[in-house]
Amino acid sequence: MLLRHERVMTAITVMLDVAFHGGRTRTVSAAEIAERLGATRRGMEPLLQALARAALLDSLRGPRGGYRLARPARRISLAEIAAASAPGEPAEPMSEGLLATSVIAPLREELDARLREHLATLSLQTLLDRAATAGLRPPQSETISFVI
Repeated sequence: MLLRHERVMTAITVMLDVAFHGGRTRTVSAAEIAERLGATRRGMEPLLQALARAALLDSLRGPRGGYRLARPARRISLAEIAAASAPGEPAEPMSEGLLATSVIAPLREELDARLREHLATLSLQTLLDRAATAGLRPPQSETISFVI
């Protein structure tokens, strides 16, 4: 997991963006997410689909389609997001040698285990609470009036 750090953090950021801007009731488009994160929509889609396959996001089609949380933010752990973002991907091969296999490989496994344990204690709601503490509020959508 440590070697997939960037992908895991991107997945957590994407999930936080969906929770912050849409939650369980409003959908957020891939284009909106990509724009806010400074990424391309095309690059964002595989990650969004992986999160949807893991039942963390609901994917809705159509003109008002997009993504929304599949369940309440308090019930989505950061460990689940991390696992969904890089499922079953092997770690980069380590260098050969007695020190690498006898000392460094077990250290990597220990660090990964501790990281997974810590992520399991945090939920998406924890991050939403931190955003609120930092004074961040989701933008209010404007009501469109078609009066002529």
